[in-house]
Amino acid sequence: MNRKNDQVNDVILQTAAVIIFFIIIVFSINLFFAGHYSPGGGFIGGLMTAAALVLLLLAFDSKTLADVLPFDYRKMTALGLAIALLTSLHSIFWDRPFLTHAYGKFDLPLLGEQTLHTAIAFDLGVYLVVIGVTMTIIQTIGESE
Repeated sequence: MNRKNDQVNDVILQTAAVIIFFIIIVFSINLFFAGHYSPGGGFIGGLMTAAALVLLLLAFDSKTLADVLPFDYRKMTALGLAIALLTSLHSIFWDRPFLTHAYGKFDLPLLGEQTLHTAIAFDLGVYLVVIGVTMTIIQTIGESE
């Protein structure tokens, strides 16, 4: 199949994919931040983000996606793993059980008094690991065709 000739007929798919991509990304961010107090978090938020990226990968091609979002997903996985590991290990230095998270109240400009947790940093690490691993697997499978 000649992909070059098929791309002319993909205008509707590509236009819809771009619009749906942003809807999925906003929903994944909502899931990410909702995960501390209700179902959601870094894992499902990362899966939703990876699903949005796969949608773009299907609508366009891997070169276009790499040009638009030039991420090395293996480095993203390593960064996420480092963040998750460091936020889970920090409690050991304060003689607390492993994975004990800290929190504090801060007065932030425009937002007022907010409670910030180290759990959000752990979830960010999980989020990056899930995106990195999922996209590495998908792109590796796609390249083997």
